[in-house]
Amino acid sequence: MQQLKAEVASITPLTEFVFKVILKPQHAVEFEAGQYLQLVLGEKDKRAFSIASSPSQSEQLELHIGASGADSYAMQSLEHLRTAHENAQLVDLEVGLGVSQLRPEQARPLVLLAGGTGFSYVKSMADRLAEINYSSPVLFYWGVKEESALYAKAEMEAWAEKQPHFQFIPVVENAGQDWKGHTGYVHQAVMKDIVSLEPYSIYMAGRFDMIGIVRDDFIEHGASREYMYADAFAFIK
Repeated sequence: MQQLKAEVASITPLTEFVFKVILKPQHAVEFEAGQYLQLVLGEKDKRAFSIASSPSQSEQLELHIGASGADSYAMQSLEHLRTAHENAQLVDLEVGLGVSQLRPEQARPLVLLAGGTGFSYVKSMADRLAEINYSSPVLFYWGVKEESALYAKAEMEAWAEKQPHFQFIPVVENAGQDWKGHTGYVHQAVMKDIVSLEPYSIYMAGRFDMIGIVRDDFIEHGASREYMYADAFAFIK
C-alpha cells in the first residue's frame, strides 16, 4: 500500500448520479488491476473506491463514484473531492488495497462481472487485458437497472473489437421495448450463456448482497470457489 497526496484534476458527470474523478498523484503510483484505493477524510474515516484506470496509467487515477442524496458515504466523499478541486487542495490517498486483483498468469478464460458502478473494478482489468494481449476468452458482463446507466457502453464495445476473443455483454434489468440485448439479472445472463463455469476464473463487483447470491448460484453452475474473486467476500458469509 502507498500513502500519497494527489491533485483532484477533474470531476465530470457520466450520468445523473455517477461521476468520473481524475486524480493526479504527486508521486508515481503502483497498483494492480482490480485493486482499490481509500480516500482519507480523517484518521478514522477512510472511504474505499475501486480504481477504474489501468496500472499502466501511473500518472493518474480514475474513479467512478455513484453518489446521490440517499448515499451519504459516496456523496460526502464527492463533496470532499469537489472542495479540494475548487480550492486547489491536495487529497490524501492510500493506494493498492484489496486481494481480488487480476491474475493473468492463470491463463484461464475469464468472466468479468459488474453490477452498477462495480463497473470500475472490472474496467481496470479489461484495459489491462487488452494491453497485454491476453489470449484466452474474456467475457465482460455489465448489469444495470436502466439502459441509461450504461455510460461506458461505446467504450467497452470498442474494447471488445480490439481482439476477437473479447466480448462485452451489457444486461439491463428494466429494459425498454427498444432494447435488443440481455435483460434481467446480470449473473443469470451469464448462466444462460455458459453451460458450465468450471473452466473460468471469475471476477465480480457490485452490492454485497448481490455478490453473495452470485457466488452461491455460480458455484451451483460449476464455478470453483478457488477461482472466484471479489473483495466483498471478506464482508459476507
